[in-house]
Amino acid sequence: MWNIPNIITAFRIFLIPIFVVVFYLPYSWAFFGAAFIFWLAAVTDILDGYLARKLEQSTPFGAFLDPVADKVMVSVALILLVQHYQSIWITIPTVIIIGREIIVSALREWMAEQGKRGRVAVSQLGKIKTLAQMLSIMGLTWQLAPWMTYLSYACLYVATVLTFWSMVQYLQLAWADLNSHAS
Repeated sequence: MWNIPNIITAFRIFLIPIFVVVFYLPYSWAFFGAAFIFWLAAVTDILDGYLARKLEQSTPFGAFLDPVADKVMVSVALILLVQHYQSIWITIPTVIIIGREIIVSALREWMAEQGKRGRVAVSQLGKIKTLAQMLSIMGLTWQLAPWMTYLSYACLYVATVLTFWSMVQYLQLAWADLNSHAS
């Protein structure tokens, strides 16, 4: 259960409260520090998956823990940004992104119960969505310069569109199963 990839994933979960505390510190470097912690979490997300495949250490525990770590870190970061900016322009994308994560997670769980989990596996579109989402959160957290904030807003909206589109794709793939009238 506790192999190198799973330890790295657990470390990402450990970073979540540290991210929150650093985000709220009353120091000039706090936003950079929080953005760095979020970046570190994003890098560990890439690293744990790579090592799990490379070292052939994929486990059911890791397959469960990895998406949990990702979703919690992203949700926490988005909620902090909504509170910090207090803007509808961040709130609406956050609601869509977190709502989509709940819907797709529930869909995957239901499809797994049907023995059809593979039909709603992570797609390439989902990976692009994740990249845009990570870049937007890092930029909105760091707040280095106005150009970075505007670029981060753009990335957030790209991520939101891709988030919605990937949810539609997953629902289309599962629609026949969701719409069946089996007794």
